[in-house]
Amino acid sequence: MAKLGRPGANKAKKGPTKGTGGHGRKALEGRGPTPKAEDRAYHNTYRTQKARAEAKSAPKKGQFVASKTGKSSKANATEILSGRNSVLEALKAKIPATALFIAQRIEVDDRVRDAMAIANNRGIPINEITRIEVDRMTGGDSVHQGIALQVPPYSYKDPNELLDRALSQSSLPLLVALDGITDPRNLGAIIRSVAAFGGNGVILPQRRSVGVTAAAWKTSAGAAARMPVALAANLNQTIKEYKRRGVFVVGLDGDGDVSLPQFELFDKPLLVVVGSEGKGLSRLVQENCDQIISIPISQATESLNAGIAASVALYQISAMRA
Repeated sequence: MAKLGRPGANKAKKGPTKGTGGHGRKALEGRGPTPKAEDRAYHNTYRTQKARAEAKSAPKKGQFVASKTGKSSKANATEILSGRNSVLEALKAKIPATALFIAQRIEVDDRVRDAMAIANNRGIPINEITRIEVDRMTGGDSVHQGIALQVPPYSYKDPNELLDRALSQSSLPLLVALDGITDPRNLGAIIRSVAAFGGNGVILPQRRSVGVTAAAWKTSAGAAARMPVALAANLNQTIKEYKRRGVFVVGLDGDGDVSLPQFELFDKPLLVVVGSEGKGLSRLVQENCDQIISIPISQATESLNAGIAASVALYQISAMRA
């Protein structure tokens, strides 16, 4: 009687067996060693390292980018904006940003969500990097709030174009020109005040003046995205041209002829010129102003910060026009 083998067991054949001729060699070898995590495109480590590499290749704060001619210039500089309000306002204003950077493990609020949504819709790359890398990109800005945006240089208006735009918006335009302001935080604060009190724009001289840098952007709390700024080759010539076109020009100075509360020409198109905190208005600018006004302050206080002085004057003008 034949023995029954185990169910499913192969019966061994006697004698030599046939080979596969090498056709099963690859299956026997397997897939080889497992690639490293940083080499696998689907792995978090790969994505993190890629984002770090992109962050390192991004220009640092204030770094100049070489132009096509091989020379570096301010016209080719790339700025890094930081802070949730500044970044979101820039994205809403459709500033042509090139990259959005988000620090790992930050608390995500509505501003971060909105920034990421806008960036996604516009096809702007979003890179997750470490907080240390955000620190480096923003020049050690401790209040970057874990978010940064890489943007091209600020696009300035022409002073006459700025006035045309202001006259089309209001019969009583209010503009501010800065004379010798070199602190970007003062510039940012003034841009913010101009926006807050119904102003139509800001004018900067090309020489001896700060430009709209990342620091100015941040201090403006996003107002720089919606407030036009013009660049004047010669501030005094611009003042003369504005006067010719019917704009009344007033300068802010501690030794002004008229105290701000007694200023009565608020019902005219106005250009308010603000000087630096230390030197005030330059001599030629003072001579070209129609009137110099001062802000009354306590004798114990030597002078006001330029940004504060501009805010006080703009508030008074705005209140008188209301």
